[in-house]
Amino acid sequence: MDAVFRALADRNRRRLLDRLHARNGQTLNALCDEMGMTRQAVAKHLGILEAANLIAVQWRGREKLHFINPVPINEIAERWIGKFERGRLQALTDLKKQLEEK
Repeated sequence: MDAVFRALADRNRRRLLDRLHARNGQTLNALCDEMGMTRQAVAKHLGILEAANLIAVQWRGREKLHFINPVPINEIAERWIGKFERGRLQALTDLKKQLEEK
């Protein structure tokens, strides 16, 4: 999970994930178009995202397509966000029961 947090710490990598979320399955050239970075810089960021398992690649002929992998982000949500929400949800459930009893 440390690799995921390190990967997400960079603004450019988050932008790449946003671009893949908007249109999954893009090539390196397509991702470079609006990043304002060199091809090598984008490729390096994609390598870090891939190492953190935040993206997966698939070869189609000579093209390498990049796809977002939502599983690690979901794991973060369950581990770090979900446990804080449980208390609030339980409080709302308790309040509802109390109000219904009156």
